[in-house]
Amino acid sequence: MNLLYEEGGDIKIATVQSATGSGDTESWQATSLSGKKIKLKAKEVWLRFEKPEAKAVMDEALVLSKDIDLQLLWDCAPEEEFGLIDVSLEYFGAQATIPQQAALAIALQGAPVFFRRKGRGRFQRAPLEQLQAGLAALERKQKELEQQSVWQQALVAGTFPETLKSSAQQLLFSPDKNTSAYKALIAACTETGESPAQLMIRCAAIESPLAYHQGMFLKAHFPNGAAHNPNIGVDQAAYAAAIAELPLAQVQAFSIDDAGTTEIDDALSVTELAGSGHRIGIHIAAPGLAITKDDPLDQVARNRMSTVYFPGDKITMLPDSVIEQFSLDEGAPRPALSIYVDVDADGVVNRDTLQMRAEMVPMTANLRLEDIEHLVSDESLVDEGASYPYRKELAILWRAAKRLHAGRQEKRIANGLRAEQLGMIDPNALARDFHFQIQEADGVQRVDIIPRQRGSILDTIVAEWMIFCNSASGQLLADHGLPGLFRTQKGWGPLRTRMQTTPGPHEGLGLDYYAWCTSPLRRYSDLVNQWQLIALANHGVTAKMVAPFPPRDATLMGIAADFESCYQTYGEFQDRLEKYWCLRWIVQDGDAKNVYVRHLKEGMSRVELVPLHLPIPELASHPRMTRAEVVVDDIDLLQLSAAVRVLEIEAKAEPETKAAEEAEEDASPD
Repeated sequence: MNLLYEEGGDIKIATVQSATGSGDTESWQATSLSGKKIKLKAKEVWLRFEKPEAKAVMDEALVLSKDIDLQLLWDCAPEEEFGLIDVSLEYFGAQATIPQQAALAIALQGAPVFFRRKGRGRFQRAPLEQLQAGLAALERKQKELEQQSVWQQALVAGTFPETLKSSAQQLLFSPDKNTSAYKALIAACTETGESPAQLMIRCAAIESPLAYHQGMFLKAHFPNGAAHNPNIGVDQAAYAAAIAELPLAQVQAFSIDDAGTTEIDDALSVTELAGSGHRIGIHIAAPGLAITKDDPLDQVARNRMSTVYFPGDKITMLPDSVIEQFSLDEGAPRPALSIYVDVDADGVVNRDTLQMRAEMVPMTANLRLEDIEHLVSDESLVDEGASYPYRKELAILWRAAKRLHAGRQEKRIANGLRAEQLGMIDPNALARDFHFQIQEADGVQRVDIIPRQRGSILDTIVAEWMIFCNSASGQLLADHGLPGLFRTQKGWGPLRTRMQTTPGPHEGLGLDYYAWCTSPLRRYSDLVNQWQLIALANHGVTAKMVAPFPPRDATLMGIAADFESCYQTYGEFQDRLEKYWCLRWIVQDGDAKNVYVRHLKEGMSRVELVPLHLPIPELASHPRMTRAEVVVDDIDLLQLSAAVRVLEIEAKAEPETKAAEEAEEDASPD
């Protein structure tokens, strides 16, 4: 005997091997068509039959079920609940065959729009209104499937459907996976073997791999676009009131930056003192005078947390109009928060003379590294005949900077770290800065990657005095019990660098206190610290009563955590785009390129001429800094990967330089 039953929503047939019981308690040991041993009870069986043979019945039923008119079946079915035998008599008549009854079972089970399931083998036809709604939904679904098929075919052929172009970014970066458009895209990718990004680039929906990397970042972190709201800016009345009573500093200040810097946050001044020695001024742009906690500009800055830098462009933390108003551009006095300290004729800094005030600072020059860096040397600084601007001031700043550096190294050594070398770094070292210059000609972008060694005299002057400014600011906050965003670092160990709201040492820099404050136009942490410092400059010992953030402020703790996370994410995006342009640099003159690499560790190496790290397993067993010539090809600009083939490994690695061995975190304050 054979039994028709339902399992997992499917109609199946099994052949009885043995039976027990009788009537409603009867049960069977049976074998399904797939060979599975099962046990069935009487209440689970829809139909019993001896002949035809089970497989033949199922084969014929599957064919017949496709021709069953569900609307006619619904019309034939009674209003009340019914079973399989009941409706088969109405639809096929009294002579309904076993395959026909099995076909009806398959049709009923697969038509929930027409029939409600009331139990095993029991149904009731759906009410007319529900049937009509269900049929309309099926029709819509069919049209969606047809549209999906059309889109899929177009995508496979390399044409992006016109109706989807407006949602291309969303489709790639934050898709609704239940939409027909997404299903068509995935089906097309499955058919072609491409990733969604590859297919959309081929279909010209995404311009290039660069657009993909940028779009992915913008969708995640700037979903409403990177442009600032033009209606948000500094309240001019508040600005006028903020600067109205600021004294005019009796200094001639100048900044030192590269040519691409448009947010000039810091400047220096040197004023001769009566008798001997000089007063050094570190002047920091002061947007904190006009931007107040929780105002619209603060909300913009807090949402962004930092300017985002990447090759060829940047996304500023503050609107351009605000930057222009507070940037320390030459030609006029600018509002600034100044820290002054005296140095003697030998360049020794007298920290007891430290003072801070908000003031208008005359900006007399914006020096550019590209113009004078090559002119500045130990010899030229003492040469009265050297003709470059601010030679005397730079000589004084350099003399004191060397003293500041030496003092920090003593503390580094006390912390168990090695002293850092002062001045120019070994030109063979890998720890370099790079300038990415991207130009477009005839619609094709070309990148030039220009290395710049850290450690020149000008570079060191700026670095040491900004480190001093951050250290002095941290000390002022700590001495007066004001919370801030302190940058702390342990000499070694996991999570050694962190942002916290209470003072702590920065062992890597050899400092007792370190609070970022020199880039308030570019970093939210610096703007927050500037608010605290302005309160201190204006109110002294009572600053805790008026400062925007009192001790143990939960909001400030949240800002510290958010800033750390955001700053890391922005840095990873910058690294990602730098890797993209490094790979572009390799392929822009051909499909492959011979370059020299230096092995760092565990098979990871870095190209000498550009900041590109590549895995090269063949070098894993060689000493650090082993030099090898390799061919880089098979570059994938979407995955940011490449194949590397070693041509020649030099017999002996060059001695490891200090700069190559240690890329010290926070070595530069800005």
